[in-house]
Amino acid sequence: MSTTGDPLSITSTPHHASRADTVRRWSVLLGAIVAIVGGAYGSGAFGGTAIEDAAGGALAADATLLAPASAAFAIWSFIYAGLLLFAVYQLPSNHATDPRLRATSWWILASMFLNAAWIATIQAGSLWASVVVICALVAVLGVVAARLAATPPLTWAERLTTDVPVGLYLGWVVVATIADVTATISSGIDGFSAGDGTVFAIATLVVAAILSVAITRGLRASASLSIATGLGLAWGLWWIATGRLTDDPHSVAVGWAAGLAAIIALATPFAIRDFSYVGRADPLAPQ
Repeated sequence: MSTTGDPLSITSTPHHASRADTVRRWSVLLGAIVAIVGGAYGSGAFGGTAIEDAAGGALAADATLLAPASAAFAIWSFIYAGLLLFAVYQLPSNHATDPRLRATSWWILASMFLNAAWIATIQAGSLWASVVVICALVAVLGVVAARLAATPPLTWAERLTTDVPVGLYLGWVVVATIADVTATISSGIDGFSAGDGTVFAIATLVVAAILSVAITRGLRASASLSIATGLGLAWGLWWIATGRLTDDPHSVAVGWAAGLAAIIALATPFAIRDFSYVGRADPLAPQ
């Protein structure tokens, strides 16, 4: 395998699959099934305790000013479906030597298990441990996204099975990290209740908007990945806005700040498309 000047960019690949490729493909499929089913059960999908009811309700929709409304968590259905689709997509032998899959499959599987581990820590009531795990999850997804962006997709199949699921996953988890950290601080600091900290919440949303620009700009070489990441960010931020404007703790200021941050996250990938990028052609790039 040879690379260009970018250590993440891959320009050639061996012609036949190795035993390691076979192990990787089947491990990702079986591991994905276990991680997704375990994560779904742990979040309450099959009768377990719902996340909003775990840890004393610290992550409930009305727990803090930066908690998304309950409807926001519907995005997990799309993320789980996309991750399962990825696991199936990477399985056939004709994909065994795909350089993008070699560079990212194990990392994507690791992200699934980290997500399941995060759910386990919340169910155990360990909020500070959950912050450590979700930060590790964001870091792993950041590696995956960087590697995908370094070698943009050639086909619509790559886009739909890899870039879009990873983008949605990364965007949503960034917002979930903000909510988790805020809930942990709120639970651990006396006098910092759900209705307090308006200035802190707005400042955090400003940082979120800046991060959304930085992240989607950094991924612009793959338009599909950048747009999906922006969509995941916008989804989470918009439901924070909805929660603050329609539910307790009510805050018009935080609601408007979250709504503006959501618009920025959604619009940025389209505003900063890198039309001059030279490399593998993204299906969304102009011909």
